[in-house]
Amino acid sequence: MDPGTHFVFGTHEDHGFVASFTSSMSAHLAQWFLVREQFEPVPGEPGLFRLSEPERDGARRTRQAVHDLRRHGYAVHADIALDPAASASPPRPVLPNGLLERRSRLAQAAAGRTTQRGTAPTTSPPPARPVPPKPTYAPTVHLTASSTGRPR
Repeated sequence: MDPGTHFVFGTHEDHGFVASFTSSMSAHLAQWFLVREQFEPVPGEPGLFRLSEPERDGARRTRQAVHDLRRHGYAVHADIALDPAASASPPRPVLPNGLLERRSRLAQAAAGRTTQRGTAPTTSPPPARPVPPKPTYAPTVHLTASSTGRPR
């Protein structure tokens, strides 16, 4: 294992999918990350965390945790079955629902010409309004001071 490794993921015969952290990682920060990735501390085994509810798609959730921690910049060592970089997820079965054929027909119809519309109408620019000329004089405003108002 690389000396700069921060987390280690694997399987355990009693606890299922497990994770631990190395001495290059602070315990508080490692626990914070692992708890957010749905791992819980194993009682009686300090530094060991198990995946909560491993029967609920545990392998995929563990691979996702490995991926997330690597994306945050941490060095993660994982068993080959739990390493998203080394193991490809199984291909999903393609259900023949006709969606691909329908999209293809729609794309062909959108790319073709239509017989419903004739030629595109030509547009002309709107008629221009004349701009009034600028006055050659400056308007003068006379203000008178009121002696009955409040002082400013």
